[in-house]
Amino acid sequence: MNNKLISKNIKGFTLIELLIVVAIIGVLATLLMANFIGVRQRARDVQRKSDLRQIQSALEIYRSDQGIYPLTGGFPACGSPLAYGTAPNQVTYMTKIPCDPLGGSYTYTSASGVSYTLYTCLENLNDSQKDTTDSCSSAFTVSFTVRNP
Repeated sequence: MNNKLISKNIKGFTLIELLIVVAIIGVLATLLMANFIGVRQRARDVQRKSDLRQIQSALEIYRSDQGIYPLTGGFPACGSPLAYGTAPNQVTYMTKIPCDPLGGSYTYTSASGVSYTLYTCLENLNDSQKDTTDSCSSAFTVSFTVRNP
C-alpha cells in the first residue's frame, strides 16, 4: 500500500467565526430588548394620560351637575365608581375610576371644590408633556398633571 496522505476538504465554521456570530447576536438582542422596554413604558404612559383625561371629563360633568368638584376625601379609589347620591337617585359619572397600569392609583386633590389637581407619575423621563415642576418622589419618574379648565 501506498502511504500517501489523502487530503480531505473539511467544511465547517471555525471557533472564531462562531464567537463573532454569537457576539453580534448578543449585541442585537441587547439593543432590541432596551428598545422593547422603552416601548412598553411609553405605552403605559399613554394609558395613564388617557385615564386622566377620562377622569377629567367625568369631573367636568360632575361639576356641571353638582356645582362643585368632589372634595379630596370624597374622591373614590381606583376601581370604584364616581357617583353622587344614593340609589335609586344615584347619578354615576364614571362606572369605574381607572387604576394605574402598574397597579397604583392617580392622585386627586381638591380642597375647596372650586378647582382640582389630578396627576400621575410617568416612566418616560423624556416625555414631551411632562410637568415643568415634578410632583413625583422617585428619581425614575416625572409627573403629568391635569387641572380644571
